[in-house]
Amino acid sequence: MPAVIIGGVKVTSVGGNGTVNMGDVLQIAPKSTAKSNSGAGGSNTGDFLQTNTFCSVTNTFDADLNGSNNIANK
Repeated sequence: MPAVIIGGVKVTSVGGNGTVNMGDVLQIAPKSTAKSNSGAGGSNTGDFLQTNTFCSVTNTFDADLNGSNNIANK
């Protein structure tokens, strides 16, 4: 089934392993994974952004050894 895009589309940048797809697709799988820790509103991006945070605590303890494996996805 074809994609119907009504309105504007804004793609600022796609780099590295990024994917932009508009239309039919069976499966999109990541080629790499990463883990990051940030507080409330720390990773927000946008044109007109306003964040109101009263209290922010980030738990960085991670008990598992392997968070996300994608070894067979090449």
